[in-house]
Amino acid sequence: MEKIKNIVLDYGNVIFMIDFVNLKDAFTQLGIGNVDAVFAHHGQSALFDNFDKGKIDSAQFRDGIRELAQNSALADDEIDAAWNSLLIGVPKGNHEILLQLKDRYRTFLLSNNNAIHYAYCMNDIQQKYGVADNEVFFEKTYYSHLVGMRKPDAEIFELVMTEQQLDPAETLFIDDSPQHLATANQLGWHTALCTKEKPLQILLEEFKLL
Repeated sequence: MEKIKNIVLDYGNVIFMIDFVNLKDAFTQLGIGNVDAVFAHHGQSALFDNFDKGKIDSAQFRDGIRELAQNSALADDEIDAAWNSLLIGVPKGNHEILLQLKDRYRTFLLSNNNAIHYAYCMNDIQQKYGVADNEVFFEKTYYSHLVGMRKPDAEIFELVMTEQQLDPAETLFIDDSPQHLATANQLGWHTALCTKEKPLQILLEEFKLL
C-alpha cells in the first residue's frame, strides 16, 4: 500500500451504516412478498436500478413500490419511511477518519444512491453532526443517481478514473459489496472489503494508511 495516492470510498456500510433486515421487515409490512427477490445486498430489480441511475424520479419510484405491494393506496410518507428504514447513520469517528484521509490522499466518494436516500442521509448528518453534505470530506463525490450510472458497471469506475486522471496502481477502492470490488479489480484498482468485523478504521490501520 506504499504506492497508494488515491482512495475511493463507498458510502453505505463503509461510512454511513445501513441494515437490510430493517428494510426487508418494512417492505414486508407494506405487503411486498419475497423482498429478497427484488432488493438485496447482492442485487436488485430494475425498479431500484433505474432509481439509482436517476432514470426515474421519486414519484415514479413510489408508484413502482405500490405496484410491488399491489396496493395503490399506500401514501408517499409510508413508502418513504419503509425505504429509509434501511438507513442507520454515521458512527462517531467516521467523519474524523475521512478528514484524516483527505489530508494525506486524494479521496473520492463513489456511492450507489437515489433521491430519497440522499435527502435523508444529508439531513441526518446535518442534524447529528452539523454537516451540510459530504463535499467537505472529499475532493469530489460521485452519486449514481446524479451521474446516471451505478456500480458494479465499469462505466462509473471509468468515469471517476478518467475525470480525476487516476492511476489504477495508485488507487484503493473500499466497498462492502464483493461484486463492486470485482469490477474495480478488473480495472487494475487495489480493493478492500469493508465488513462488520473489519470496519473502515480497522481496514485502514491494517493497510497502514492512517
